[in-house]
Amino acid sequence: MPLTQTLIIANVVVFLLEQMFGSAFTGWFALWPLASGLFMPWQLGTYAFLHAGLTHLAFNMFGLWMFGGELERLWGPRRLALFYGVSVLTAALAQLAVTAALGAMSPTVGASGGLFGLLIGFAMVFPRRTITPLLPPIPMPAWLFVTLYGVIELTLGVTGSASGVAHFAHLGGLLGGWLVMRYWRGQMPFGRH
Repeated sequence: MPLTQTLIIANVVVFLLEQMFGSAFTGWFALWPLASGLFMPWQLGTYAFLHAGLTHLAFNMFGLWMFGGELERLWGPRRLALFYGVSVLTAALAQLAVTAALGAMSPTVGASGGLFGLLIGFAMVFPRRTITPLLPPIPMPAWLFVTLYGVIELTLGVTGSASGVAHFAHLGGLLGGWLVMRYWRGQMPFGRH
């Protein structure tokens, strides 16, 4: 699919640029907390093209290919671009809110917020489609997979486990995707259908 492939290629190219130019490059485009003095408005989108390492990139691009490709076939590239963009933005806003509340000063990178939006979109469109996660490799319907993943992210975020992972950005991406789906369907809080 054209948009999904373009996003994957863009992420790989930006990762290579990160490797070439290092922290100077990342410093301009990562999502910095508002109080850090390093925040710039473009970071609300650019952070989603940066990754902390090859494994981070590989897992996110696999998810983007798996779920983004399927949704792009159904929605087309424009609708997917809007959906993904809103998920990335809400993930960034959630992360900024949490870092402001906690006084954290570390930057955020990664396409995970957008990917979590794609996950909930996929689960809402194909709720009974079977997904088999890598760990544990137990087949389950998409709606259950995303629900469990969301609960795990919330638990890890609240307890502070797995520090260095932007759990609330992931949850923000889920929220953004969910809100777009509700809006498109004319459901609460956007309608009464």
